[in-house]
Amino acid sequence: MPSLTEQYAEIARLAGWLAHEIKNPLSTIRLNMELLAEDLEEIDSPQSRRAQRKIDIVQKECRRLEELLNNFHDQRLELHPADLNREIKSILDFFRPTAEESRIEIVEYLASNLPTVPLDQRAFHRVMLNLVLNAQQAMPQGGQLVVRTRPVGSEVAIDLIDTGIGMDTETLSRLFELFYSTKRDGNGLGLPTAQKIIDGHGGRMTVQSEPNCGTQFTIMLPSLPRIESGG
Repeated sequence: MPSLTEQYAEIARLAGWLAHEIKNPLSTIRLNMELLAEDLEEIDSPQSRRAQRKIDIVQKECRRLEELLNNFHDQRLELHPADLNREIKSILDFFRPTAEESRIEIVEYLASNLPTVPLDQRAFHRVMLNLVLNAQQAMPQGGQLVVRTRPVGSEVAIDLIDTGIGMDTETLSRLFELFYSTKRDGNGLGLPTAQKIIDGHGGRMTVQSEPNCGTQFTIMLPSLPRIESGG
């Protein structure tokens, strides 16, 4: 029986193939919508204006789908030594206005003197934003989000702990499944993509949750050896 790693690799390969196959007809649809819109510009009537509004909707959805596919398919990482606490602070500063509007208190426990980690800054920011936005949606009445960093042997751990609605066992078992989502407008790509990015960093991501007891995501990343200064 294939290992979980092999199964995930096969799923990722199939998803990449599917994304490629979808992009071709999607580009054809978008191009024909643009040509149709140009034809309608020469006609000024109530019918043409209604048709133009419908074309605008289709074009908007085409752009959204193309963005989703590009984000999932393009996961080439460029890893560079990074200060993890600095990156996390940058993300939290960006998220803080949204958190305040949602009555969410952000609590930071960022360990001092963390070793540096190899990081693709853009991809890592995408992962963290996905997780904090998920936490926000899990706390519709407000709550608390704890963000913690800690050294663990030759790795660094990042914990995100929310006081939200939590998840049941079935949801947890399918959380990283492609195209699975509990949200009405969810696409089911956010967490699988986040997991794929963390895997690409040589790390791993786990989650613990119970209904009405909140959720904890933990990301483990390999750290770089410390360079001792000469005496």
